[in-house]
Amino acid sequence: MRSVPCDGGMITEQSGGGAGPDEVRLRSVPSVGSALPCRNGDADLWFAEAPAELEEAKSRCGGCPLRQACLDGALERAEPWGVWGGEIFDHGRVIPRKRPRGRPRKADLERDRALALAASR
Repeated sequence: MRSVPCDGGMITEQSGGGAGPDEVRLRSVPSVGSALPCRNGDADLWFAEAPAELEEAKSRCGGCPLRQACLDGALERAEPWGVWGGEIFDHGRVIPRKRPRGRPRKADLERDRALALAASR
């Protein structure tokens, strides 16, 4: 089962939305479109369930020339999930990391509490 549309989720004239700003930017710089990390390899990596795979997808966004535009667009659209602009989205919000399935270990809970406390200062 694919987790993304076969067209990569692009809005086209046939789908009724017209080209968005990111797609227009890709067309204006043709050499960039094929070099984008999200356009090469396994598209499922950007919508994986495993936290390690999502971290891999985030790391691939590092040098992307459209990273900020991708992130801005995802925030504007409140993307329900996946990696967009080097950030993990869950229910339309950016989250720092995704927890694996199941009950978290006590060490993970303690680390998360310490990080939350440090971030609130």
